[in-house]
Amino acid sequence: MSLTPDSSSASGADFDAPSSIPASLHVRNIAFTLVSVAIVVVLLQVMQSVLLPLVLGALLFYALDPAVDRLQKWRVPRALGAAFMLGIVLAGSGGLAYALQGQALTVIDQLPTAARKLAASLRTAPGAKPGAVEKVQQAADALQVEDKPSAPAGVTRVQIEQPAFQASTLVWSTSRGLAAGVNQLIMVLFLTYFMLLSDQLFKRKLVEIVGTLSQKKITVAVLDDIAAQIEQFLRIQLLTSGIVALVTGAALWAMGLQQAALWGLMAGIFNSIPYYGPLLVTGGLTLVGFLQFGTVSMTAGVAGVSLLITTLEGMLLTPLLMSRASSMNQVAIFGGLLFWSWAWGIWGMLLAVPMMMVIKVICDHVEPLQPVGHLLGE
Repeated sequence: MSLTPDSSSASGADFDAPSSIPASLHVRNIAFTLVSVAIVVVLLQVMQSVLLPLVLGALLFYALDPAVDRLQKWRVPRALGAAFMLGIVLAGSGGLAYALQGQALTVIDQLPTAARKLAASLRTAPGAKPGAVEKVQQAADALQVEDKPSAPAGVTRVQIEQPAFQASTLVWSTSRGLAAGVNQLIMVLFLTYFMLLSDQLFKRKLVEIVGTLSQKKITVAVLDDIAAQIEQFLRIQLLTSGIVALVTGAALWAMGLQQAALWGLMAGIFNSIPYYGPLLVTGGLTLVGFLQFGTVSMTAGVAGVSLLITTLEGMLLTPLLMSRASSMNQVAIFGGLLFWSWAWGIWGMLLAVPMMMVIKVICDHVEPLQPVGHLLGE
């Protein structure tokens, strides 16, 4: 009889155990996933200088690979075709920079004058009541005067002066930054060249090392889908950004804005940043228009033209060219923009959309990640 309670308690323990094990495993899996995501985020920030050339080289590879493949079909050796396409990119970028360097230097030279003109326009007129900014500044000055302790009797107050500006320090820091940028550019070019030479080599090796036949098929589908969507995205982005640059530059030139070609180019470059890029260009043109023309109507006209062009392009041209398969919902795009701009700064803003597209393609083909892909898609 004494065995009955023990057996009942044992059977009760056995009955409760299966219900408690899945819950603990579920919590453990969530904790492991969160820790893994946190490690990946930290690595993205720490390894920015290594990952950024890889991402830029991959994008440049996808942009030039179709042309190099076409040259190879015309019996041009792949090494010569890759070097030829990279030479075209370098020559085009260098020629554009050389053509616009005069306008860029003019803008830099005008910055002190523009700052003084803007400060004069914001300054309160003589005899007028101080505005909100002036009142805050007066209050801050008064607090600074009150917080200064008086020197005790017999003690001489000593004022520490900051070291004077040294041009050599500025030149040295600028030279170091320029050398680092040139070094990154050279690494990106060499990486792109070797990727163009290898072409299908890494794809074949990656397929060979995966396990089962179904995994090989998934890997091939992921790589092909990434290549197709990134190449399509780059073609559309180059086309739309070129149209925005030409139309914006022509419109600003017709309105009489100085350095219209430079601002058109800036509009085309920042057009690749969703939402935030057109706002940056519009804000810059608002300031430039006000400093040059000094009237509200011309300032509004310059800013309005830029905003109208980018708005029409974003509402009509891009949706017409971009396929539904590669599209993501607006919340996912803006969330990706926030994350990558936080992780990699301005480069993250420029590369956010293609990297989010790659993430979505991987999630769409890997079964455990398909809910994430569905969340990112429209």
